[in-house]
Amino acid sequence: MDMDFTVRALEFVIRFVILVPSIVVHEMAHGYAALWCGDPTAKYAGRLTLNPIKHIDLWGTIGLPLIMLIASGGRFAFGYAKPVPINPYRFFDERKGMLITGIAGPAANLALALIAALLIRILNLFPTDTSALLSALLFALAFMCQINLWLLFFNLIPIPPLDGSRILQRFLPNNARDAYHSFERYGFVVVLAILFIAPWILNAYYAITVAPLFSLLTGL
Repeated sequence: MDMDFTVRALEFVIRFVILVPSIVVHEMAHGYAALWCGDPTAKYAGRLTLNPIKHIDLWGTIGLPLIMLIASGGRFAFGYAKPVPINPYRFFDERKGMLITGIAGPAANLALALIAALLIRILNLFPTDTSALLSALLFALAFMCQINLWLLFFNLIPIPPLDGSRILQRFLPNNARDAYHSFERYGFVVVLAILFIAPWILNAYYAITVAPLFSLLTGL
């Protein structure tokens, strides 16, 4: 078997295995934040768990990431889990609850990225060890940092149903919020259109957000 093919296949598997739990943690964070703000809907739905089966969306968690990994030659992937059910009317404070719940997912991804970056910095204190195991571990940690930074910044885009829309709503007057809600039905179509029709927009966004922060955190 071609060694290059084996390496690419291994990298493909590593990326996919890291992406799924990163998405799961993101959604679980939303659920816990909602519970803290007074809404137990996610808890009753069994979504406050790391069990990926509870969060998997066949298209968003498996189909889309696999297509993007294959299309990019294993270099890039993106995905999402089933949205955590939230009832904003059960929040102690609806606007504050939506804000905190919206921030929770990206904040969880930031925490994972920081953990990965710290481990990379620690492992790079031992540059003389160039074993295959260490190389694979560094590759996995680098992707863990990169993909979680990307999940952080992508979800902060203020297009429904992304988390940035929940955050933005906190600061809109009531009439603007109503207009924004009416746009929500088209938001997912806009997101998919950007992903597949105008990826250069995301490439530019990545270049000014994820790339510099990744370098700053990891030193890579």
